[in-house]
Amino acid sequence: MTATILNQVTGDNFTAINGDCVEAVRELPTDSVGFSIFSPPFSHLFIYSDSERDMGNAASDDEFLEHYRFLARELMRVTKPGRLCAVHCSDLPKTKAMTGTVGLYDLPGEIRRIHEEEGWTYHSRVTIWKDPVVEMTRTKALGLLHKQLLKDSSRSRVGMPDYVLVFRKTPGDEKAADKVGHDAKDFPVDLWQKWASPVWMDIDQTDVLNVRIARNDKDEKHLCPLQLDLIERAIRLWSNPGDVVLSPFLGVGSEGFMALKAGRRFVGVELKREYFEQAVRNLQEAASIGANDLFKVPEVAAE
Repeated sequence: MTATILNQVTGDNFTAINGDCVEAVRELPTDSVGFSIFSPPFSHLFIYSDSERDMGNAASDDEFLEHYRFLARELMRVTKPGRLCAVHCSDLPKTKAMTGTVGLYDLPGEIRRIHEEEGWTYHSRVTIWKDPVVEMTRTKALGLLHKQLLKDSSRSRVGMPDYVLVFRKTPGDEKAADKVGHDAKDFPVDLWQKWASPVWMDIDQTDVLNVRIARNDKDEKHLCPLQLDLIERAIRLWSNPGDVVLSPFLGVGSEGFMALKAGRRFVGVELKREYFEQAVRNLQEAASIGANDLFKVPEVAAE
């Protein structure tokens, strides 16, 4: 255990690491991860801790991207040939106070650039629909206000969706690719036709681990947890049962919770101690319940 790994807990089919994500992933074996899915800090939009190792604790977008590059490089090394890495992200608002102008910062474009420069193939992009009325109510963004439309619609804009950027570790010889296979009875064509849509309209923005299993107000709540149905869909699409699923930004354990539900193994890394401790409790609960009984909800079905 390196000095920058503060704690590590291993349970049934999971390992949770409290430490720096770049240095923790650097300790993983080459070509060992079947699929990565995570939501990185959105540059310096949110500061999760005061640690200098926290990627969100950056002085600028350039500083964040400089640190993120080291992770993209290590993810490339540990991923099996032919397998994928899914990054959840979105455009970020630019304010006059911060940048001198009102507009948008293309964080997805910068993440794509970093991954491609580190050897990844840009594989696909999923747009996650979000309700612009909810965004307007939450942010009071000038461009979404109806009164602004009436006053000067040249400053009006559409709502901001989320994106899942998917990157592939393309082998030099496709015969060396580690394949992901599906059985037609478990993955019928009508379900694939629905999920093949470039826009996923049915992701429930409120279906997050904070809501699903939080038991009291003292439980640690992650600021921006990734939606569980999105995680489940991505894992089901792009990994095999028994694969190692990796999240270098564990938070309170959303990706791991759904990986265990789907019969995968999981490795997660979280720098903030409070998040790490809550994630361990959540992963232990998921492991104790078992893959088939985590939720009393039906499988996602085609319409």
